[in-house]
Amino acid sequence: MVASPSGERAADNPTRRGTALRLIAGNRQTVVGLCALGAFAVVALLAPVIAPTPVNTQFSNSFAAPAAAHPLGLDGGGFDVLSRLIHGAQTSLLVGLIAALVGMLIGGTVGFVAGYFGGRTDGVLMRITDYFLVIPDIPLMIVAAAVFGQSLTNIMIVIGLVYWASTARLIRAQVMSVRQRTFVKRVEAMGASPFFVLTRHVVPQVTPLLLANTVLMVANAIFAETYISFLGLGDPSVVSWGRMIQDALDQGAVVAGAWWVVLPPGLAVTLVVLAATVAGQGMEDTLNPRLKVGHLAVRRFRVRPLHGALERPRAIHGALERP
Repeated sequence: MVASPSGERAADNPTRRGTALRLIAGNRQTVVGLCALGAFAVVALLAPVIAPTPVNTQFSNSFAAPAAAHPLGLDGGGFDVLSRLIHGAQTSLLVGLIAALVGMLIGGTVGFVAGYFGGRTDGVLMRITDYFLVIPDIPLMIVAAAVFGQSLTNIMIVIGLVYWASTARLIRAQVMSVRQRTFVKRVEAMGASPFFVLTRHVVPQVTPLLLANTVLMVANAIFAETYISFLGLGDPSVVSWGRMIQDALDQGAVVAGAWWVVLPPGLAVTLVVLAATVAGQGMEDTLNPRLKVGHLAVRRFRVRPLHGALERPRAIHGALERP
């Protein structure tokens, strides 16, 4: 059993975890994004209870306008739009979460191994990562969904396999930075195995940033599932927001002027993607302050005022000129 030097607190998991939670809780942007995602998650979990009608119940009047019985009206097939919207949240959020976890596991593993061991291992893994980065994601997902089938499980796996490369790059860079720190060098000099150093000292340092990147990946995965379903490659046996948009266009909702069929699922996708993006960027800025002056957080970059800096040399110059 190898322990880090007494002066280092890097391996104190409860302390570090508590500090990360306090930093996240202190960022208003992150809290707002996570609360919005939590609200959508509650709606998805309670869908069978709060939906006004069963999702497969068909009514006679197609494109019926919103009324008291159907707050968001009916679509071209006579289905209640609000019920389908609530049940669609289950599919879209499930796909986003599972696909993001698949990408996190693959990208995180590749990033940790490549960043810590370096050398030929790093070269081989990064070349594979580069191939996935340069391949257009939309055509790749369309081809994969058409080849492997239109089941929901296949779609989640395909989206996760497409988006892992950016995570691997980010985690590799952070691991290479952590490995150069003093406490890691000391533990290695004391004879600790690479597995021990990686799991006990490197992984806990990088995990908060990995979680922040996963939240960002949820937004990408939900958007990817939406346009896969919109293109007709989604699972036809489930209701999702992308399929609702596709059905609306196929049924002629735009021509019929039935805005209540197209607008709600599009607005739901926009809000969820925006909430996940806001939460992920806030967590990333909080847990990795160096990004605040980088291209990923330009909105936070500020130029410090120069009036104070200009007055100090004048005061010094005036003092030197006094007799």
